[in-house]
Amino acid sequence: MDGCNHILTAAASSSKLSSSDGTLFHDETLYSSTVGALQYLTFTPFAVNKVSQLMHSPREFHWAAVKRILRYIQSISSHGLFFARQNTKLLHSYSDVNWGGSLDYRKSTTDFAIFLGSHLISSASKKQRAVARSSTEAEYRALANTASELT
Repeated sequence: MDGCNHILTAAASSSKLSSSDGTLFHDETLYSSTVGALQYLTFTPFAVNKVSQLMHSPREFHWAAVKRILRYIQSISSHGLFFARQNTKLLHSYSDVNWGGSLDYRKSTTDFAIFLGSHLISSASKKQRAVARSSTEAEYRALANTASELT
């Protein structure tokens, strides 16, 4: 990965991954071990969540998505986190939802980030348990999940 091209995002916004499209990837062990290692990284939860759901039957374009995540990690390897001493104890969060984003299950994916002052203390990307019938319903569930994490 030393000579790879750098990219600005971990996942392409236009691509949707499905477990049944495309040809099977030739090395399932390589795919599983690479995605398993990526699960320990906390700054790409949504992208890693998507490729980890496809471990049971990886396709060639799933592997391309994994390589994109690796290229993204390579491009931000010099970045770091700075924790400044602060007097503020303001707890705030951001949440988002990808309504019906899973082509296989039609479930929405909730993403959230929780900050204490300006420091990120928690983030996650989770598939919602039920299929939402509207984007509003999916948004309310995302807010409920975020509020639960805040509590």
